[in-house]
Amino acid sequence: MVSSVLQKVSSLVGPSHVSTDPDVLAGRSVDHTGRYRGRASALVRPGSAGEVAEVLRLCRDAGTHVTIQGGRTSLVAGTVPEHDDILLSTERLCAIGEVDTIERRVEAGAGATLAAVQRAAAAAGLVFGVDLAARDTATVGGMASTNAGGLRTVRYGNMGNQVIGLDVALPDGSVVRRHSRVRADNTGYDLPALFVGAEGTLGVITALDLRLHSNPAHRVTAVCGFDDLGALVDAGRLFRDLDGIAALELIDGRACALADEHLGVAPAVRGDWLLLVELASDHDQSERLADALEGVRASGEPAVGVDLAAQQRLWRIRESIAEVVGLFGPPLKFDVSLPLSVIAAFARDAAALIQRHAADAIAVLFGHIGEGNLHLNVLRCNDEQERDLYAAMMDLIADSGGNVSSEHGVGSRKRRYLGMSRDDADIAAMRTLKTAFDPTGYLNAAVLFD
Repeated sequence: MVSSVLQKVSSLVGPSHVSTDPDVLAGRSVDHTGRYRGRASALVRPGSAGEVAEVLRLCRDAGTHVTIQGGRTSLVAGTVPEHDDILLSTERLCAIGEVDTIERRVEAGAGATLAAVQRAAAAAGLVFGVDLAARDTATVGGMASTNAGGLRTVRYGNMGNQVIGLDVALPDGSVVRRHSRVRADNTGYDLPALFVGAEGTLGVITALDLRLHSNPAHRVTAVCGFDDLGALVDAGRLFRDLDGIAALELIDGRACALADEHLGVAPAVRGDWLLLVELASDHDQSERLADALEGVRASGEPAVGVDLAAQQRLWRIRESIAEVVGLFGPPLKFDVSLPLSVIAAFARDAAALIQRHAADAIAVLFGHIGEGNLHLNVLRCNDEQERDLYAAMMDLIADSGGNVSSEHGVGSRKRRYLGMSRDDADIAAMRTLKTAFDPTGYLNAAVLFD
C-alpha cells in the first residue's frame, strides 16, 4: 500500500524530493534531544501548498499515517513518528516575501527559519517578536503549531500574537487561505487561532502572515545575582511591570558553573540564581533600570550593559545554556508553566525528587520568569531512572498548580498527562475538533491525544 502511494507522491513532488533511504529516515525519526526514536517509511518534501494538500489526500485515501516535520526542534517528541509514517517536511516552503514596512508585516513559508525571518525584518528596520535559542533551525510553521514563546514573550507575547493570517492544507486535501489586508477583521471564526497551538493535528500550516514591530533605538541590559530564588522571583515581578521591558530571564547558577567550566563562558556576576533583564525603548532606559535595580534584594552589584558589545557579553551566558544541557548526553526536559508564588518551592521540591530517583543527575532550571514559563533539564539521567522520575515530576507540577506544557506543546511525550491541565469536557471538545477535520486520525496521530 505504501509503495503505491509513494509512486503517486513521487510523480507529484518529483523523485528527488522523496526518500526511503534507511539512514535518512533514521536521522529523521529521532527527536531534537536524541532521547526518543520512532520509525518511518518515507520522507516527502512538497514544494507548494497544493502539493502538500495532494500528498495529504493521497495518504488519507491509502490509510497511511503522516507526521509533519519542520525544523524538528520539538522537545516533546512532537515530530517522532510512531506508525511507520510518511514524514512530510515543510523545508522547501521557505520563501519569504517582501516586508511591508507600512503595515509592518511579512509573508513567510512555513519552512522558513526564525533566523531568516529575523534577518528580513532587521533589513527593513523592524523586529520580529519571537526569539529562540534554536533560531537557526526552528521554522515559523512549527513555532506557530506549538505557539512557541521564547526570550521576548514578556514584551511581544507568544507566536500566536504574531500570526495575522495563514495558509493551511487540511487533512481532506483542501487548502484554506485566510489573509486580510486590514488590521481589524472580525469576520466569522478566527481560524488562524484554531491552528496555532494545534501541533499539526488539524492541518499543515504552509505559509503565514507575520506581524512585525518597530525596532527600539535604545536597549540596556543587566544581570543580577541572587542567593535566594524567592528574592529573584520578587524582582521578576517588579521588572515585569516596567514600561519598556524586553526580556526577563532566569538562569540557574549550576548552568553558569557548567558553562564556565566546560565552555569558558564566565558569568558576569555570581549567585545561586541569575536574573537577566533588558529594557528597550525609543529613548534611553538606563536611569529607569538603575532605579529599579535599587529595589531588588540581589547578592551583589549587578552587571549592566549599555553598548551592544556589553549587552552581547551579558546575553552569552543565557545563550550558552542550550549547549550546557547537552554536555552529558540527551537531557530529560520538563517544560512547565507555574504560578510565580510557587516557583521557589517547586525548585526545592523538584531538586529533592530528582535526587531521590537519580542521585547522580544534575538539575538545571532556566526560563522566562515574567510568565512563570520554566525549563527544567535533568542531566545524566538514564532511561530506567526516567521512567519513574517523569511521572513523579508531572505529579509535582500538577500539585503545584502548574500546566504540563507552557511553550513546547504536548507532543507525544506528554499526551498521557493532558488530563492534568484540561478537564474531561475540554479534552472531549478538542477531540471533536480533531474528528471533524481528520475523521480517520491519520495526521500527526502520535501527538496530543493518548
